[in-house]
Amino acid sequence: MRIIYMGTPAFACKPLLALHESDHEVLAVVSGMPKRRGRRGSECPTDVCAAAYDLNLPVITPKTLKSKRLHKQLAEYEPDLFVVIAFRILPESLFTLPRLGSLNVHASLLPKYRGAAPINWALINGEKETGLTSFRLNTDVDTGKIIHQVKTNIDPEDNFDSLYAKLSDMSGKFLLETLDRLEQPGFVPQDQDDSMATPAPKLTPFDAFIDFGFPAERVKDFVRGMSTRPGARTTFRDRQIKIHRCNVAVDLNRDDLRPGSVIADRKRLLVQCANSAIEITELVPEGKKPMDGCSFKNGLRPEEGELFGEVRKEVRN
Repeated sequence: MRIIYMGTPAFACKPLLALHESDHEVLAVVSGMPKRRGRRGSECPTDVCAAAYDLNLPVITPKTLKSKRLHKQLAEYEPDLFVVIAFRILPESLFTLPRLGSLNVHASLLPKYRGAAPINWALINGEKETGLTSFRLNTDVDTGKIIHQVKTNIDPEDNFDSLYAKLSDMSGKFLLETLDRLEQPGFVPQDQDDSMATPAPKLTPFDAFIDFGFPAERVKDFVRGMSTRPGARTTFRDRQIKIHRCNVAVDLNRDDLRPGSVIADRKRLLVQCANSAIEITELVPEGKKPMDGCSFKNGLRPEEGELFGEVRKEVRN
C-alpha cells in the first residue's frame, strides 16, 4: 500500500521503521513542528521527524491540519492510507482523503481508556493488562471500528516509562499485522462496545499531585502511572518533590498519624496513607538530582509527624 505516516513522539518511531522496511511504500511523513530547546533556543525536530530524516523520507511539518495547502499537498501523493500514531486529531477532510481512509494505533484495549493518556490511566487504576488497538478513524475520537488488537501483561513493577517502552516495542509488528488484515479479502472491522468505554483524559501538572488520603496500594499505582512523566508530585517543607518509586509498607499502619505524615524509621522513608503506609524508594527534591529515600532522610532528617503535601507558607495579599 501507498501510505502517508503521521506521528510525533518516540513511541511512533518503531512502527515507522517497521513500515519502511516492509513491502509497503511510505510516501511521506507528517509530524509536529520543531521546538526551541536549551539556552540557545536551538530548533529540535520531533522524534518522528528525526527518524524520517534518517530514512531519507519526505517530511511535512504543518502549522495547522486544516489548511487547504496541506490537503492539496497530501492529495498529490495519491495515498491509499494514512497511518496515524501518537499524533493530533485529524479533521474529517483529511482522514477521509486516502482511498482506504485512515487508521490509528492506540495504546490501550479499546474501548477502555479512550483519550490522550491511556498508559498513565491503566497504571493509575491498577490494571493487570493492557495492549494495542488499531481502528479506523472517524469523527469521534478513539471510537472507530477495530481492525486488530493485542494484549500484554502489566507487571507489578511497571511504571509509565517501562510500559511506554514495552508497547512501543510491540507496535511495529502490530502495525504490519493490522495492514495484513486490511488486505485480506472480505475483512470487516468490528464495532466498539460503547457501554464498556472508559476515559483517559490528558494529565496536567495539577493532576499529578499525590493524595495520601488513599490506601497505600492506590498511592503506589498513582506514582507508577505518573513516573517519570509527568512525575507524581507532593511538597515537603514548602519545596516541591517528585516521587518516582514507592512500595507498600506491608503490615505497617499508624492510625494516630495524619495521611502524609512521616513515620519514624531508622533506614526507610515511610509515609502514612489511609489505613496503610508507603516506603518512598526514589524521589527528586526541587532543584536536586534523583535520590533514594535513605539519602533524603540523611540530608533533611525529617521528624515523625512532619507532613508531605502540606503548604506552610503564609499567603500575602
